[in-house]
Parts: sequence; structure tokens; C-alpha cells
Amino acid sequence: MQRTALVMFMALAVHLPLMAQDGFLARWQQRATQTQLKQPAWAPPLVTPYVGLIQVYRTDFARQTASNHVQTWSLGGSKGLNLIPAANTELDVNLPPYLEHSAATVANGAGDMSFLLKYRFLARAERHGNYEASAFMAASIPTGSYKNGGTDAMVSPNLGLGKGFGPFDVQTTIGAVLPVHDTATLGRAIAWNIAGQAHLVRYFWPQVEFNSTYFRGGPNDGKVQTFATPGMLVARKFGGVEQPSRLALCVGAGEQIATSTFHTYNHQIIVTTRLLF
Repeated sequence: MQRTALVMFMALAVHLPLMAQDGFLARWQQRATQTQLKQPAWAPPLVTPYVGLIQVYRTDFARQTASNHVQTWSLGGSKGLNLIPAANTELDVNLPPYLEHSAATVANGAGDMSFLLKYRFLARAERHGNYEASAFMAASIPTGSYKNGGTDAMVSPNLGLGKGFGPFDVQTTIGAVLPVHDTATLGRAIAWNIAGQAHLVRYFWPQVEFNSTYFRGGPNDGKVQTFATPGMLVARKFGGVEQPSRLALCVGAGEQIATSTFHTYNHQIIVTTRLLF
């Protein structure tokens, strides 16, 4: 009898943490689903920060070509884990990319680690207005090796707005890139992005973006850099709220093409993979 009771107690001790974990994860996923139900199910663009909230593990691969034909590979693309820990809130932990250069004079190495906290303060799903707005704060820390990252930490406050028109949507963000120290040397920048997308034949999301940076102070003071970025994503409707499972895979690719007289590189090919959950 005592032996039977001991076996039952041990079995209960093993299963209770698993039951608690299942309950925690189920509540988390339910909260994420309810939060995403309130917003349009648009796709996160290739370059423009996403206006809405998403729960995803994302990794990008990019090949950047400069005017002198030097190529730089970014493995990871400064992407990582995006979570919805509370209603209307997203927390991102972006891993350092690994930068590989074709020039022998430039050392390969890791870039900077970054974080993002987003709050969506306005949202209406497709049938109830089809728009949303959010504010977010991004920050990076100088973890890069061999000059592959910044010399100081950066903070970047941003505002994002989006509006849908049937199967089409426009998302735009504007923000500042501000060094924590040595502003006179590093300068500041204003980043403005706008992306137009279409949702076609269930799985296809063609898009075109314009990504501009306005430099103030520092070595590029007064200059403006603009890229046009056509691309394509392949995935089911984002958010997973109408599917039996939230789990989904998204892949896509595009190319940044310099359209301004001043540009730090000519073009950049981007490939993205995203596991939504």
C-alpha cells in the first residue's frame, strides 16, 4: 500500500509541472491569438518594421554589394525571437548577425545585439476599419567584433501606421537613430520607411518598399540615402487566428536597389525565413 502510494506521488510530481507548463503555454497562445484578432493580418515587410504584433522566430540572410564590388554577407540579419507577452505588446530579442566580407582587409565577425519593445495603441481588423498604429523603442548594444558593430549603444524611438484597402495595405514607420554617447562624432539619423503590399491567391504577398535615411551630424551630415525594395513573401494569412494551429512557415526574398545619389552600398539581396507560432 505504501509502495503504491509512493509510486502515485512520484507520478503526480512528474506530471504536475508538465500540466502547469501546458496551462501556461495554452494561456499564452490564447492571449496572443486574441491580441492578433484585433488587428489586420498583414505580412511583415522585408525591411520596413512591422506595424502590428507578431509572434515569430525570424532569420534573414543578406548579400550587400558596394560600389567598389566588395560584398558583405549578413547571416541572421539582426533578427531573432518576437513574442507577445501581454495584450497590445510585443518584445523582440534580435541576435547579433555574423558578417562575412569579401575584402581580405576587413575582418569577419559578429555584429551588434538589439532589442525592441512595441505597444500597439490602435487597431481594427479588416472588417472593422482595417488599420492600426503602434509606437516602439529599439535599442542596440555594441557587441560587435572587429569593427562589425557600432562603437556605442543606440536607441531608436519609432512610430508606425498602417491602412488596408481590401487585399492591399500600406505600412509606414518613422524614427530616429540616436547614439547614447559621442553624438557629435557619430551623428544622428532619421529613418523613414513605407511599404505597399498585396495579398494574392491566398499565399502570395508581393510588395515594394522605399527605405530612406536622413543623416544629421557625423561623417554623412546633410546626406540622404534611399533604396527601393521589390520583393515577394509566400505564407498563409498572417496571425494564424483562422487556422487550427498557429504554427506556420513563411519564406521570401527581395532586393534593395539604391535610388539616391549618395548611398553606402549599391544593392542588397535579402532572403527571409520565418516560423510563426
